[in-house]
Amino acid sequence: MQIDILTIFPNFFSSPLNEGLVKKAQESKLIDIKVTDIRDFAKDKHRSVDDTPFGGGAGMVMMVESLSAALDSILSETPSAENRDKYSIILTSAQGKRFDQEKAKELSKKECLVIICGHYKGVDERIKLLYDIEELSIGDYVLTGGELPALVIMDSVIRLIPGFIGNFQSAETDSFYEGLLGYPEYTKPAEFKGLKVPEVLLSGNHKKIRLWRRKEALKKTLGQRPELLKNIELSPEDKKLLSEIEKER
Repeated sequence: MQIDILTIFPNFFSSPLNEGLVKKAQESKLIDIKVTDIRDFAKDKHRSVDDTPFGGGAGMVMMVESLSAALDSILSETPSAENRDKYSIILTSAQGKRFDQEKAKELSKKECLVIICGHYKGVDERIKLLYDIEELSIGDYVLTGGELPALVIMDSVIRLIPGFIGNFQSAETDSFYEGLLGYPEYTKPAEFKGLKVPEVLLSGNHKKIRLWRRKEALKKTLGQRPELLKNIELSPEDKKLLSEIEKER
């Protein structure tokens, strides 16, 4: 996958892109990440990328000219640009649709992902219309810039690419992958400060372990994010486990 990040703070990405699995994935050519400084496409000597809004009001707006030039430059070097279904252009914005695991799955199937880091009061509306840009938000709060959301989106997407995680089954059992929160995890030692690992996990009985994990995932989801249960198709086994959970509450 090719990932292009457009930002006015390119140095922000220096450390995150050179650590851990993200670094290894780049070295193995599984992903190719390029960070582009929007200011390099500014029209004036001051490298201005924002201006006051038409109609008045507080704050600044990112200018359409520099963003358009940056996007044109990136897309001209992107083979997938000839097929709109193979790439997506994302704008990080507090006004965007809520980013979730389903969107991460969808984006992980693309060949190219372009992420524009929003700033100020937003971007000139015309850039969204010219390039069919999708606005995404990582939550109902406002940050100082779109760089952190860009990292969040990128990280959650690329970890779903086969080969990124050594054991892909690990990603498949993460919270939200099947619409549920994850079950509790334990590792050595079997007892710590009087707290013991549930006996079922030490039993070696894979059927019982699977049922325990499923029940715990359902229990955690019911307790912390009950609305998620409305969006998944519950099996007869799930319904039976939920009935047991309700009786135990």
